[in-house]
Amino acid sequence: MSVRVLRIHPGDNVAVALVTLPAGIEFLPGCLTRSPVPAKHKVVTDFIRQSEAVVMYGVIVGRALRDLHVGDRLNRSDLVHDTSGYSVRSTHRPQAWQAPDASHWEETTFLGYHRSDGQVGTANHWIVLPLVFCENRNIDVLRRAFEDELGYSRISPYRQQVAALAYAYRTGNSTEDTIETSVVSERLFENVDGVHFLTHQLGCGGTRQDARSLCGLLAGYLNHPNVCGGTVLSLGCENAESKILMEELHKRNPAFDKPLRVFRQQSFASADALITDAIAYTFSGLQEANNLRRAHAPLSKLTLGLECGGSDGFSGISANPAMGYATDLLVTLGGSAILGEFPELCGLEQSLIDRCTHASAAARFVDLMESYATLAEAVGSGFEMNPSPGNIRDGLLTDAMKSAGAARKGGTSPITAVLDYPEYSTESGLNLLCTPGGDVESTTAIAGAGAQIMLFSTGMGTPTGNPVAQVIKISSNSALAHRLPDLIDLDTGSIIEGDETVESAGARLLDLIVRVASGDYVTAATHLGQHDFIPWKRGVSL
Repeated sequence: MSVRVLRIHPGDNVAVALVTLPAGIEFLPGCLTRSPVPAKHKVVTDFIRQSEAVVMYGVIVGRALRDLHVGDRLNRSDLVHDTSGYSVRSTHRPQAWQAPDASHWEETTFLGYHRSDGQVGTANHWIVLPLVFCENRNIDVLRRAFEDELGYSRISPYRQQVAALAYAYRTGNSTEDTIETSVVSERLFENVDGVHFLTHQLGCGGTRQDARSLCGLLAGYLNHPNVCGGTVLSLGCENAESKILMEELHKRNPAFDKPLRVFRQQSFASADALITDAIAYTFSGLQEANNLRRAHAPLSKLTLGLECGGSDGFSGISANPAMGYATDLLVTLGGSAILGEFPELCGLEQSLIDRCTHASAAARFVDLMESYATLAEAVGSGFEMNPSPGNIRDGLLTDAMKSAGAARKGGTSPITAVLDYPEYSTESGLNLLCTPGGDVESTTAIAGAGAQIMLFSTGMGTPTGNPVAQVIKISSNSALAHRLPDLIDLDTGSIIEGDETVESAGARLLDLIVRVASGDYVTAATHLGQHDFIPWKRGVSL
């Protein structure tokens, strides 16, 4: 009998269907399906009485609402979200860890941009950002002025298509020969990978805590190893004051010395004067940044961000564990990784607590998780509402089930630090960062904590990128990689098909990370110009 299902952990009482199973087929020795089970969904492997725990990945992922028989397809109506309890033991000791063999990469280096503070960038970007939403229009004016003239914009085939359609409408001619493919103009500054213009809807009108958090996030972007300098626009009367930005920047890097200037609009005679000065300063900074060259750096200088979006029933058994293995390899080599999305760690608390190297980190993790959950419950929500309709359709029936697969992005290595948003990562090893589960809010936060490269798994396809961190998209199934090749950089569907191990896929991923870090591979997100930036306005966002 060919392999049709996967029981992930010996203690599980459900298995994942690797292919669509018709009714009446033997999926395990002596076990027949009682109804059709679509691929990615779960089939019951042991009789589960009403109110008993449904177990997957070796942890509780729900509780049965009726008697579930061997061969039943597990449906959303069959169980309710539930998790195991957890605590920080008074005699906390981190669990033992068997590091993977990373000897193949011990001498491997990447070509990066060395900063004076010891950080090394995998790219070289200039950023232009506002302290308050009032300046978004001026940011857009700057963007339009710079992108075309410096060669960073792609001539849109869609704009050409509309022009061709308009011409055809006016003249009655055909459009077949007038629509051209997109092209990229020649870049003026070959050693500057991009000039990115960030906008947001914060900076004033909220709480003082909101303003402080925003300034902390922006400071993280300015201090980011992939950023060579910045232009900041301020109105002059906003809550997110420039002095707060400088305080937050000093917290992250007391020796910060990148080119940076804040332009306060209320100090200028006109908007034109502001724009003119900002353009002159930015152009001068780009000239300086263009003098930088890549040089060899050890892999210990890398920090990975770990994210998932558009997850499916295969994410937790292919793409996420492959990411986890690559993370473990990098940690073994002295590097770092940041795992966020706290609503998607629900049910895995005890295993994560046990991996914390210090009791203080474990206690902080518990405090952040419980504070977040309490805030959600206070407005009639909860972590159990995290799975999206798409997640559920593709087999992730409860938040605990989704979390059990999502947490595998973090591998098995010890947790060396627990950070609250928008703190900056300074500890090597695996860091936990409190972020929401929303893809762009989370990737925005993780990049703000210093991750140069983002590993992003998806089972259904998600067009998400970041202005400063390169985003590597990893598909959980080969059907997605074939259907949307322009979105995907690495396919791990070979794990599902039995042609590759998690370890082999993780090793391939680490090799790709080195290529991206050296500028030898342009990710799909970068190629498509996906530069998403949404700051988290601290509150309930699952």
